[in-house]
Amino acid sequence: MVSDGGQPATVVPDLGWPERRRDDVPRGTSPIGWPAGIDPTGRMPAVDPPAPPAGLTLPAPDRTRVVAVTNQKGGVGKTTTAVNVAAALAQGGRRVLVVDLDPQGNASTALSIEHAEGTPGVYEVIVGGAAISDVVRASPEIEGLSVVPASIDLAGAEVDLVSLVARESRLNRALTAYLAEQEDSDQRVDYVFVDCPPSLGLLTVNALVAGKEILIPIQCEYYALEGVGQLLRTVDMVRTHLNPDLRVSTIVLTMHDARTRLSSGVADEVRAHFPDQVLRTAIPRSVRISEAPSYGQTVMTYDASSSGALSYLEVAREMAARGVTAGGTP
Repeated sequence: MVSDGGQPATVVPDLGWPERRRDDVPRGTSPIGWPAGIDPTGRMPAVDPPAPPAGLTLPAPDRTRVVAVTNQKGGVGKTTTAVNVAAALAQGGRRVLVVDLDPQGNASTALSIEHAEGTPGVYEVIVGGAAISDVVRASPEIEGLSVVPASIDLAGAEVDLVSLVARESRLNRALTAYLAEQEDSDQRVDYVFVDCPPSLGLLTVNALVAGKEILIPIQCEYYALEGVGQLLRTVDMVRTHLNPDLRVSTIVLTMHDARTRLSSGVADEVRAHFPDQVLRTAIPRSVRISEAPSYGQTVMTYDASSSGALSYLEVAREMAARGVTAGGTP
């Protein structure tokens, strides 16, 4: 047998297999015949996570809870935790404000808020003395969630703040005035989350002076433990000289991989040192959590049934329950 090009054609022996075309593959299987629910690379059954409960309502605290989300080590999930817990609480019927205090503006990105250079935001508040009500923006994705955005202009704030009077408490003054305005108009904010930069500079100190609580995300890896001691020493200094009400109320374990001894060991060590602060729920490593910001969303709206979204929902539930059981003071 000769092909059209003049070369001998390859003869395929007839093995008795029925011819199978791509268009006659049954629904629920792949074109190469893998059964539905089987991953051809790992041969593990694919299990869909349960859908989140509809109409979820989380209890309101008896006062506004101002939470600084901080850890000077980068890449531990500060911004991810701040925006997803805030989104979960807003979906639970609470009014939430996110203050993006990181010059990278990642929290603004995740919540679909414009933060290009020159966009009015937190820089104008803490350096220029603008009112938060002039720069706050409502999240287009989640009702009840508002954002004070951060632009690259905030990168120069550390230098600009040095010469200003009461430089450590400028965010606190602006935030106190805004919360009073909202309360007077019968629109009380239930939660404020301040997303801190990965440092212990003046921006982070402003967050610690403004906040009453600290939420520390700790990645389940050894290096993440090294900086916690330094952070706690800074917290002690702020408590002694600037904000006596400040305390570490919540620790969230992030990027947890239950398959590894390292994650389990770090989690056990953190729980042993902070038995009252560490939440029961640990945030697993999740592709969906990483993908969501590229679509300008939190994982709560990007894939509400994913393991990451369900875990952050449980974190929000635990935080809300702690606020109620302790009379609004976790």
